[in-house]
Order: sequence, then structure tokens, then C-alpha cells
Amino acid sequence: MGAYCNDDLNMPVYSAGAPTNELRFSKHVYDNVHGNIYLDPLCLKFIDTEQFQRLRELKQLGVTNMVYPGAVHSRFEHSLGVYWLAGETAQKLKNFQGMELDIDKHDLQTVRLAGLLHDIGHGPFSHMFEREFLPKVMSGCEWSHELMSVKMIDHIVDTHNIDIDAQMLKRVKDMILASTEFSQLKSNAEKRFLYDIVANGRNGIDVDKFDYLVRDSRACGLGCNFQFQRLTETMRVMDNEICYRAKEYRNVHKLFATRADLYRTVYTHPKVKAIELMIVDAMVKANNYLGISTNIDDPSEYWKLDDTILKTIEIAPDPELAEAKDLILRVRRRQLYQFCNEYAVPKEKIEHFKAVTAQDIVCSQKHTSLTLKEEDIAVTNVKIDLARGRQNPLECINFFKDYESEEKFVIPEERVSHLLPTSFQDMIVRVYAKKPELVEAVSEAFENFQVRTYGIKAQVHETPEKKKRRVM
Repeated sequence: MGAYCNDDLNMPVYSAGAPTNELRFSKHVYDNVHGNIYLDPLCLKFIDTEQFQRLRELKQLGVTNMVYPGAVHSRFEHSLGVYWLAGETAQKLKNFQGMELDIDKHDLQTVRLAGLLHDIGHGPFSHMFEREFLPKVMSGCEWSHELMSVKMIDHIVDTHNIDIDAQMLKRVKDMILASTEFSQLKSNAEKRFLYDIVANGRNGIDVDKFDYLVRDSRACGLGCNFQFQRLTETMRVMDNEICYRAKEYRNVHKLFATRADLYRTVYTHPKVKAIELMIVDAMVKANNYLGISTNIDDPSEYWKLDDTILKTIEIAPDPELAEAKDLILRVRRRQLYQFCNEYAVPKEKIEHFKAVTAQDIVCSQKHTSLTLKEEDIAVTNVKIDLARGRQNPLECINFFKDYESEEKFVIPEERVSHLLPTSFQDMIVRVYAKKPELVEAVSEAFENFQVRTYGIKAQVHETPEKKKRRVM
């Protein structure tokens, strides 16, 4: 893939701390979250490609804008934001501990590039494509957007003849995979702390979250009281790991609490999930004819797939797409799958929880004149946590007392605050009727399922009578 271009190496790797004359003559964009973002020459070569520009057609929050109208921001601006924060974070570490850590220009460039390209493998409607659509059309599929990002990077480099050092390219890809099960990164890798900046597999504190927590909150009109700047200003590398001042533990907890709150109120909003279920069903019905899942391992074709697939289905004259078109038309006319009810799985049952299916609800119906079928029901099992499953995220983070201290330590849960949660994961089961006239029957079967499974109705209240009487 060629040697690193000397012209690019001699150009500045921009950050807020760069000399004014360097920034003045650089290309930059204005971001509504971070202000001016200055673009270095090598990253511009990736940005100015059709594969990267495709991110403009991928909404960051999928179909959430159909509930929160302001949530129309794309993966493009998020990627620029992570690019900027990744470089700023690495630059701060260089400023704080430059001699000790030996952070050089190549390191800064590598971290920035990883931030820029970390999401380039996302599919239509972002996580919905990967988590909801693909499992329905490809059983046992282990596809992930991170793995596709790695493939897409190689494709861009080869297609556009981008001169980049092979070792730098490998490190970029390792940084993108660092928080996944596919990571082959060793714990004693050289400058291991750099791999925690973009996608932190050790404790979940990374600039990807820093950007999307602020950006998503702002787009949806919600407040965000987490201040990532306090963490980046007080961080310190100890034993090849980024650690934080002990007095910032509450701010660290706010990071994870804010994320959980966004999951609960935005990402998994009942109406958002209803629309997701309908879009997924439409794409599944269209898949055999359009081959949506055909090229998920071929970056040369995959880059052509984006959110416009919905419009492709919607305006197509082909009779093979009639059922998919009808579902999309229902979404447009707000004739959505009807949310019947939900319950939180009892805390003591979460560890051995088995996903609830439509079949479970059908098997719980009593003998009535109306017989439910699996295709009448949609069920979602929503997991909300603090990014570490049932584990307290603070137990994975090392802190230090002050800058004179050489000791790092974990803060025990009982020494943090008695007001913090004692449980770190919720599992919420939601059920939807695909037709409004089925709400009453589905709700009754759902209640029967809860009684049969837990001995009680775990839901907070019964389905409102008005909703039960609704017809399309």
C-alpha cells in the first residue's frame, strides 16, 4: 500500500495547541458541537472519497428523528467530531507527559485517523441494520460494523492509491477493533494507552462516547450535564493506561449515567422501537428481491448501501416489493405497530434471563374467539446498562490521588456514594401488536405470560382501555 507520503509527514498534525499560522492556512469546518475542526492532509484524502462521503446519508440515530425531529445528524459529523477529540486527547497527553510517553507525530496522526474512520463500516440506519435486520436474514451472522470499517479502510486505500505506512494502517485498524471481541491487541502492547482513546475496551471511557453523548443530547433537545473536558484535562497515563484523578469519579459516573439515560429516553423510546420494527420487517420482505444483505462482506459494493434504501423500496414499481411498500406507507401515515405494554425483568432474574419471543406470548393466550399468531406480535428485549453489563463500570477504572502520586487504584463501590445504584443493568421486555384491533388480545396474553413466568404481573399498569378499543 506504499510508503508514508513525505509531503504529508512534513505537514502539521493540527490541534488547538498548534501555532496560529499553521491553523490559519489549513482546511477547516465549523462543527456545532466542537467549533472549528482543522483537517490534516492525510485525513482529507480519506474524507474526500465517495466511501467516506456516504456517511452523510447515514443518520447517527437511525429512525429516531421520526420521534425527535431534531435528530437528523449523520455519521459524517460524528466521525469528524471523534477525529477532532481523538487528536485533542492525544495532544493533551503529549503536552502533559510528552517526554515520558514518547508520543510523536505518527502517533497523533494514527489516533486521529482511527477516530475519523471508526464508523465508516456502519450500515443503513446504523445499529438497527447490524442488530435487528441482519440476524433476521442471516442466522448465526457474526458481522459487525467495526470489521466492515477495517475492510472499508483497505478498500479506500487501494481504490484511491492513498500513500500510508503499512504499520500506521495496522495500528489504525487495531484501534478501531480495540473494544470488540475481534481485537487481537495484547495488554503489554507498545503505547497501549493510545488504543483506549477512540474505542476503549478496558473501561469504556473514550472519545466516541464523549462526542455522541453531547451531540445526540443537543440534537434531541435534551440537557447533558456530563463534562468530558474535565476528564481530558485531568487524565494521566500510569503503567501504560489512562487514569483519572480520584475527585473526578462522580463525573466519570455521569458519563455512564448519561449514556443509560439516552438509551432509555431516546435510543429505545417505545415509538422509536415501533418504527424500527416496521422498517426492519419492510427490509426483510424486500431483501430477497433487492439483495440488501448480499454484499455485506464486499466493501466495493457495500458502500453503495445507505438510508436511501427506504426511498428505493418506497417508490419502486415492482410487485415483489408490495408488502414492504405497504409497511413503509404505514410508517409515513403514522399507522404504527401498537405498543401494548412492558415490564422490567426482576433484578434477581436478570442473570439467567432468556429473550422473550412472539411465540412465548402466543403460547400464553387463553382460548378465545380471537386466535393470535406469531406474525401478529412483535417483541423487543431492551437491555440498558452502564456500558459494562451487570458490572459497575467504576470497578474497571483506575484513579490516582494527585499528580505527585505514583499509585493507581480502583475506588470501591461502598466508598463512592450510597446514592449510586446497587444494580447496573435493566432488562425491559416490550410487546407490540402489529394491528391496533389486536391490542387487547396481545395485552391479555402478555399479562398471562408474566404471571406464568414470575407468578405476578410485573408490568407497572394495565394497558389503557382507550388503546384496546383502537382500530386502524
